[in-house]
Amino acid sequence: MTDYTPPKVWTWNKPSGGAFASINRPIAGPTHDKELPVGKHPLQLYSLATPNGVKVTVMLEELLARGHKGAEYDAWLIRINDGDQFGSGFVEVNPNSKIPALMDRSGETTVRIFESGSILVYLAEKFGKFLPTEQPARAEVLSWLFWQMGSAPYLGGGFGHFYAYAPEKFEYAIDRFSMEVKRQMDVLDRRLAETEYLGGKDYSIADMAVWPWYGGLALGRMYNDSAEFLSVQEYTHVQRWAKAIDARPAVKRGRMVNRAFGEPAMQLHERHDASDFETKTQDRLAAE
Repeated sequence: MTDYTPPKVWTWNKPSGGAFASINRPIAGPTHDKELPVGKHPLQLYSLATPNGVKVTVMLEELLARGHKGAEYDAWLIRINDGDQFGSGFVEVNPNSKIPALMDRSGETTVRIFESGSILVYLAEKFGKFLPTEQPARAEVLSWLFWQMGSAPYLGGGFGHFYAYAPEKFEYAIDRFSMEVKRQMDVLDRRLAETEYLGGKDYSIADMAVWPWYGGLALGRMYNDSAEFLSVQEYTHVQRWAKAIDARPAVKRGRMVNRAFGEPAMQLHERHDASDFETKTQDRLAAE
């Protein structure tokens, strides 16, 4: 590895390299005009089934499973590798150009909500589910929710990037972020040794936020062979928790929504009705 001396002032004069070089840039705002589609339900979700996107589709499917008909939603696919998040319509919903983004058209005034944690809190308060109203239970759930917000960038943009996506393997970066991810897994394992779910005895938005990232890692679904590399089987309490959540029917459905990769039977590019899970997955569309 060649030595690098940073210049006095950084300038963007070459692609960053790696898997996402084509969509990385140091400025915000739209790159092209494109209106977002609007479906028939009050809730309009614009997303992709990354861990952050899965948080919200799991939440919506869990609400529907609890009988909250007002949680019916249209889910539209945002292909981030194609730069859909930089369309003018999406930027109006989320000026940060990141999925997921939600529009709630159920009231007199349309509400935009962006950032996955914010969406989870909004939906929990709107429907009165998965977030305790009394202390200290509420504080515990919110603490673990925001733990995920602060921790996952080290797993994704840190470890995941340098281990799986960077154009070269850098020992220092991989060691640095592997150490931190294993520390985070130990934090979770110690907590889950004490209680069934992160917030306590009840399943909550904290679990919905953390599971797509750290549950996915524990179940071997993240960053190629990273589960073996990080010895995730050692975290037995995380394993118990990850498998229990993975078995929930609403979680299985939530993982499928806006998925545009992997097995065709698990891909539901758009979701507009519950029946779409039986008729609109990519394997069924291909068979037609």
